[in-house]
Amino acid sequence: MQNKEAKETHLDAIRGCIIGGAAGDALGYPVEFMKEDRIFSDYGSLGIMAYEKNWRTGNAVISDDTQMTLFTANGILVGDTCGALQGDRQPARAYVAKAYQDWLLTQQSSMANVTSQERNQLAGGVSWLLDVPELYALRAPGNTCLAALRNGTGYADYIKLEINQSKGCGGVMRVAPVAFDDQIRDIEELDMEGAQIAAITHGHSIRYMPAAVPVHIIHRIVFPPEGKTMSLKEIVLEARDTVTKLFAGDEHLPELVDIIDRAVLLSDNDLSDLDNIHAIGEGWVAEEALAISLYCALRYQDDFSVGIIAAVNHKGDSDSTGAITGNILGALLGYDAIADQWKQDLELSDVLLEIADDLCYSCPVNGDGSCADPEWVEKYIHMHRPTRRKGWVCRL
Repeated sequence: MQNKEAKETHLDAIRGCIIGGAAGDALGYPVEFMKEDRIFSDYGSLGIMAYEKNWRTGNAVISDDTQMTLFTANGILVGDTCGALQGDRQPARAYVAKAYQDWLLTQQSSMANVTSQERNQLAGGVSWLLDVPELYALRAPGNTCLAALRNGTGYADYIKLEINQSKGCGGVMRVAPVAFDDQIRDIEELDMEGAQIAAITHGHSIRYMPAAVPVHIIHRIVFPPEGKTMSLKEIVLEARDTVTKLFAGDEHLPELVDIIDRAVLLSDNDLSDLDNIHAIGEGWVAEEALAISLYCALRYQDDFSVGIIAAVNHKGDSDSTGAITGNILGALLGYDAIADQWKQDLELSDVLLEIADDLCYSCPVNGDGSCADPEWVEKYIHMHRPTRRKGWVCRL
């Protein structure tokens, strides 16, 4: 396990990934359901290029994409803590599934109405994020996610479970934190866990397989192979080849490989972004959302702002394509390289940075197996935001 100083070398990239994803999400959210003529009529010939801020709060609001990304991270960090303190743990998806039950509670109730009994019995009971009032907000949550979680998500091999045949993109847009799971060393295992976490709510293989790709890409960007420098294109192609190996024989795998190859090819031509995105799709389904994001990240790998702007100005699932693009470019370029316009007035930026820092440093365990960091204990053992402790303890 790396020491704190070694881990800190990855902080800028991890912060960039988490804030970058939220920035792309917040930029795309206002135009998610707009046709292109409306986008360019309302925002000008180049489309939306700056946050549309909430008139009450003055913030650019995040959608369910970033909400679920936060709960993904919370579940992973609880799992890492249990693993560090107890010597082993269940797979990450077991804890993330519980965290998604907590997210579901935020979509069904207000914070003021959530009792301690509801937190422990109706939800997963693993998320300090339940102490964040702003997360109790409906931001166009996906019907597939809601329905799957209402049916319960006890720990399982979700890929084999095939909970449904949904073809939406709600699995791929939330998995970026999996790339930073401190307890999984093998990248193929990490990729598969990303797919498993997508399959908690999306049971069709062409919808969970794509989730392995951003996990692979982001992990390789932040933790490159020792002694090897890889371009973003090389990383994307390696991710494609790894997914091909992991899911060999799946009847829908050729569709995923084809659309990844199309995104790579289109990223290097002279056509407009809109023409190229139209050649990929609209992003409402997982493989299209992934491919649009890969296209934008590859084409604008030196410019975070232009990349997320290109990713959201189309008639499809703009917040999801913005979020995935922002995750990749944010990891590639780092937090410090993201322009201030995307960091300022971003809803829950303090929580996003806190989660990013926790993903970077992971559980601070002493030699005797105890955790000496009071704030970490509060968040990932007692499951509360610091200063709000109410005495609940880890039940995992």
